[in-house]
Amino acid sequence: MPLLRFDLIEGRDKASLKKLLEVVHTVVVEVFDVPQRDRYQIVHEHPAEYMIIEDTGLGLNRTNNLVVLSIVSKARPKEKKQEFYSLLSKRLEAECGIAPSDLMVSIVENADSDWSFGLGEAQFLTGKL
Repeated sequence: MPLLRFDLIEGRDKASLKKLLEVVHTVVVEVFDVPQRDRYQIVHEHPAEYMIIEDTGLGLNRTNNLVVLSIVSKARPKEKKQEFYSLLSKRLEAECGIAPSDLMVSIVENADSDWSFGLGEAQFLTGKL
């Protein structure tokens, strides 16, 4: 964990999508210090008219390259979250051509008892993880 859900405007080619997912995973591993195989990513693609993502009055210009990233995770220090937002924005711009104004991230926190990775068990509670 964490669990990452990507909402994207449809039309990215497979190579671009793969690169996006790789870059995000690399930043998650680096900043949140999670194991390399702790990777849970789900992609949802939508027609452009199905995603109305404005700027909360910040004057941001959004394009069809928009990435809305929703993360469910155990609690993380706010300093780590800020590091994550900053590094992710920089890496996505450098490696994927995604402008910082086209990245929106929301992190929702939960606890160990809120996770089951299968087998009907809460592995964080049983000590398997």
